[in-house]
Amino acid sequence: MRWLPVLYVAGVLALEPVTPVQWPVSFLLIALPLVAAFAHGPAVVAGVTVFAVVFEGVLAGTPCCAGRSVGYLWDRHYVAAYVSTALVGALGTLLAAHRTRRERTLATVRSVAETAQRVLLRPVPHRLGRICVETLYLSAAAEARIGGDLYEAVPTAYGVRLLIGDVRGKGLVAVETAATMLGAFREAAHDEPDLVGLAHRVERSMSRRAAQLPGSEIAERFVTAVFAEIPDDEPVVRIVNCGHPPPLLLGEGRVTELHATDPSPPINLGVLVGDHYHLDVKPFRPGDRLLLYTDGVTEARDRTGAFYPLADRVRSWAELPPRELLDRLHEDLLAFGDAQLGDDIAALAACRLPDEAHPDAAEAAADE
Repeated sequence: MRWLPVLYVAGVLALEPVTPVQWPVSFLLIALPLVAAFAHGPAVVAGVTVFAVVFEGVLAGTPCCAGRSVGYLWDRHYVAAYVSTALVGALGTLLAAHRTRRERTLATVRSVAETAQRVLLRPVPHRLGRICVETLYLSAAAEARIGGDLYEAVPTAYGVRLLIGDVRGKGLVAVETAATMLGAFREAAHDEPDLVGLAHRVERSMSRRAAQLPGSEIAERFVTAVFAEIPDDEPVVRIVNCGHPPPLLLGEGRVTELHATDPSPPINLGVLVGDHYHLDVKPFRPGDRLLLYTDGVTEARDRTGAFYPLADRVRSWAELPPRELLDRLHEDLLAFGDAQLGDDIAALAACRLPDEAHPDAAEAAADE
């Protein structure tokens, strides 16, 4: 875009020798200031305007270059072109000033959004005791940095507790709801001795917050979520699934969808459908991997409209470390959807390290 004015002038010069003298190709230069306004600042556009007016005069009254007599220079049609170019140049200068001001505002807003994203979805430690954790977040829009998908991992006295969730809706309402959800989880994860109690605690926090909102917004602020707990002293994972896509258990070349035996309601809908949360306990042995994800993964579509087959795709990556697993998922999603995402995507992968006699050996296994 920055070279567009030069290419435009080159096009005018290419047309000039092949058109009859009676065809005033120089009139095309009237648009040159607006062409420059697409990518340049007001000072450059003003300079381009002066250049365009002078160059129109050169093409109008230079016998050696355009084949016209000097008398054409002040012909009323050419004078009209000079005036029109000056007026368009003034408008182009204003347009460029407005564009650069909007670009600075947008850069500031994006910087604030990135800061809010780091606060809302703060980096998760790669190692929490004997559990390795990695995360992935992809925005459906290139300009976006924040949305309603959320994740967290917290080391507690009861083991490592994980959360992944998806807020209904988009925009600032979804961001505020996600912030409330994460704040409640981070506080309650250390206090509640069991996972069902943790879900109840988060539900109460979300309900109190929703009660302060206008009536039309209460039912719109629900969150599908998975709460998971990986204790240090037992080879199991405890899961409370609140209306969310089932986690995947990867181990020994197998991929198992951990469906809830008795589904629990989404968070903040307990007041409407009851807050009866059910706990499932599944084996989670050393070397196993747990993949939590939002519906943006399974609802990604290819050009034919087919959904992304997560369980089938991830089967060949089941033995990869969490970071490589999520990187491969990232690349495959973009390739599957032809680099277009229909929804935000969040994923969290956790791996229980093998039992080792020495901590250094466990750290080496995590690095591998």
